Amino acid sequence: MKIISKTYILLAVIIGVSLLNLFVLLQTSQENEAVLHSINSASNLKVTVERIAGTANSIASGNEIDRQTLTTQINNFENTYNILGSGGQLNGITIIVVPGELRDKYADVGNAWNLYKQKAEEIRQESVFNPDVKNALKYILEKDGSLITLTNGVYNDLLPLDRNYNRHKEIAAELVTLTKSIGENTLLISIGERGNSSDIIKKDRIMFDADLRKLEGVSLDNLDTDGVQVTPETLQSIPRENSASLRDLDPLWESVEAKIKFVESTPLLSAEFGKSLQDLDAQRDVMLSITGLFVDEWNKLIDDKLKEKVNVVLVLLVTDVAVFIIVMFTIRKSLNPLAMLTRALSRVKEGFYGEKIDYTTSDEVGTLARTFNLMSETIQKKEEEAKKVEIAKDEFLAMITHELKTPLVPIQGYADILLGEHLGHLNEKQKERLEVIKSSSATLLQLISDLLDAQKLELGQLKIIKQKDNLKNTISKMITLVTPQAISDETELVNHVKTDVYAYYDEERISQILSNLIKNAFRATTKKGKIDIFVEDLPDEVQISVKDNGIGLPNDALDKIFKKFYQVDTSSTREKGGSGLGLSICKGIVEAHGGKIWVESELGKGATFFFTLAKIEKSSSPL
Repeated sequence: MKIISKTYILLAVIIGVSLLNLFVLLQTSQENEAVLHSINSASNLKVTVERIAGTANSIASGNEIDRQTLTTQINNFENTYNILGSGGQLNGITIIVVPGELRDKYADVGNAWNLYKQKAEEIRQESVFNPDVKNALKYILEKDGSLITLTNGVYNDLLPLDRNYNRHKEIAAELVTLTKSIGENTLLISIGERGNSSDIIKKDRIMFDADLRKLEGVSLDNLDTDGVQVTPETLQSIPRENSASLRDLDPLWESVEAKIKFVESTPLLSAEFGKSLQDLDAQRDVMLSITGLFVDEWNKLIDDKLKEKVNVVLVLLVTDVAVFIIVMFTIRKSLNPLAMLTRALSRVKEGFYGEKIDYTTSDEVGTLARTFNLMSETIQKKEEEAKKVEIAKDEFLAMITHELKTPLVPIQGYADILLGEHLGHLNEKQKERLEVIKSSSATLLQLISDLLDAQKLELGQLKIIKQKDNLKNTISKMITLVTPQAISDETELVNHVKTDVYAYYDEERISQILSNLIKNAFRATTKKGKIDIFVEDLPDEVQISVKDNGIGLPNDALDKIFKKFYQVDTSSTREKGGSGLGLSICKGIVEAHGGKIWVESELGKGATFFFTLAKIEKSSSPL
């Protein structure tokens, strides 16, 4: 049988087994996803039960707005419960029907829910607070201001008296404090924040009554202290002219005290509401227990079915292994003759052409051997032709790159005209799009310029016009051009060239080098970075250096970085972009000036690029 026929058969077997595996996995995945969503929805029933209990307690605290929340939570429970019973979509998720084995447990949840719902509905509809207690609290709060005024009056009436009445003044000050405390705790009870306010207000009431009796000279014998420590005292009688506020305070306190006693002895919650809330709490525990049992049984059922599916998957895996072993054995046996072809191809890779393979079998390998022999004879001719084509391609690329620049210039020009609103007003979105056009065309134009320069350097056509010039001026001009970018990037750009330094160079091309090196430094540094430019005046040449404190370069990149299209393979470099032509062009321009260019760097500590220019005129290095 031919190798191709064997291959087709083996591929058919592999594809068939793979499709079977894929079908089983997809089906299992979809079933598992739906089951997991369903169990999650069943578990959410417990969460909803807890939320209903929490909302009921919130209503008991006086949050009437939560009655509507309670209605929503009841509806959510019933909606989820019903979908679990019939299957369907819940919030865009597919829910499967509860398995038949769990229908009894599902029904138990429904029965418990009916009782729980009944109590929740009672809470939603019944009044929370005892109206008599509310009225008593309202009365106390209304009279609290009068009590404070009169207790302050008592204190003020006693102030003119001599030191024999110092204890009277202390008791009067205590009455003021007790009055404020009674008002504050009454307010807390009225808004449902009962806590220990009832105990505090009871203690304050007894202490207030005792203090009032002491000031009035009334005995404490019939005072019900109910565990509150009260010390009897015999005080000097208060002169009548200093007891007007005290006489007014007594009847007011008598009416307020009666209301306080009623509040102490009567719950704020209505009896019916309190019973419903108590019944709801009891039924909640039953609900959570039954629902939890339902979810646990479902999980157990899934575990049992999962074991069955695992066994099926194991059988498929064993089948897969057997099929692939057979396939690998067959392929290896059929492809052994290709080893000699591999060795021959290795020789071709090393540059040895014209070798022949001695294989006479008429199968596909024999055909391949004859084809290889023919290829080996002609590859050398093709290589020579390829070199000619490469030269023609370079020339064509230089030409087409030059031509591509022509339409980009008007694109940039018209973009500037439109952004300047010379042809009409633009909205922000239009300006934003035009900025993209301008930026993209500028990027493309720079890339084309780099390509054109690279090709001209490759073909020896880059024009260099050297003359004696002042590097200080050239560097100052370049720094002026890139200063806006330095400000934008929050990078410190320092020019250390303070004196005139002359050399023979083409100012336009050297400015191009400086621009490339400084922009590369911008890319390599983060915000708050620093770039330094130095010029060292040597006896026969001038050395210019651009130093940054950026990310630096790895050692293995130092010898490759000046090659065309080479980019350091780090995430930081990739994020900053670049065509990989800039440093190659810099190297070509420097060498065209008869100088040299190199870099020194340590990863994480920045990089310094150096290049030299001759101080006297000499012929350019050949391109």
